[in-house]
Amino acid sequence: MPPDSLLIVGTGALATLFAHRLAAAGVDVTVLGTWREGLSALQRYGARLAGVEHAFPVRVAENPQDCRGSKDALVLVKAWQTERISGQLADCLAEDGLALTLQNGLGNRETLSRTLGAERVGLGVTTLGANLIEPGLVQLGGDGKIILEKRARLGRLQAMLESAGFQVEATEDAQSFVWGKLVVSAALNPLTALLRVPNGELLERPQARRLMRELARETAEVARSREIRLPFTSPEEAVEQVARRTAVNRSSMLRDVLRGAPTEVDAINGAVVQLGEEAGVPVPTNHLVWALVKALTAS
Repeated sequence: MPPDSLLIVGTGALATLFAHRLAAAGVDVTVLGTWREGLSALQRYGARLAGVEHAFPVRVAENPQDCRGSKDALVLVKAWQTERISGQLADCLAEDGLALTLQNGLGNRETLSRTLGAERVGLGVTTLGANLIEPGLVQLGGDGKIILEKRARLGRLQAMLESAGFQVEATEDAQSFVWGKLVVSAALNPLTALLRVPNGELLERPQARRLMRELARETAEVARSREIRLPFTSPEEAVEQVARRTAVNRSSMLRDVLRGAPTEVDAINGAVVQLGEEAGVPVPTNHLVWALVKALTAS
């Protein structure tokens, strides 16, 4: 692939948003995925953003052999797809290439590293929101930042993202922000999925609000047990601020439940439960919502 190119793994909302903005900035974007309707729409119409007149062409690939030699890859698939994607990246990522994960939850970097090697995997997190209106067409669900670990090999990818207008920060402590997002996701996502309400509705229901705060507190306690320094002092206030700021948004877990798709609850609340048990930190509320979402999606 050309040296100024980028491989985006995924065809969902964030993948389409990144494809649109990067292609608009002149980056040669290839989208690798398995969702044929998404790939077909991207190939036929380009990556489209609601409210923006112009679409921008991107290459599409269903076979990883079609994008061999990729130097930079952005991984934007659901956490439960990471194992499969790591095998595909092994086929197409260059020996000196780097795959950056901006996925939700915990364990994605470790899963990718087992196949690709730790030196070829970068860690980041994004607070951007996006909603997929139809295949290849995305709506911005809320602006936000991209936080990357400070690493020389991420310099080229960071430059691409900045050229596309993304707000990017590099930090020595990326885990702080990964866990900060996990605190919010663990509190908001399962409750909105179980109650089938937008984020802001949790603030209007006293019992839901109490559960949301308790989920955030438990997750923060697990972070502290691992000596993770969170990017905020009060997890309860942090999650309420996000719920208020994104009041009309429907969480990704709620959207997955509504369309009958697998959720990321294992990588979010399930991960909190596992690590809490290992550290001897009680996480009963996380355990409850994890089990309920699993029961809800068992069929």
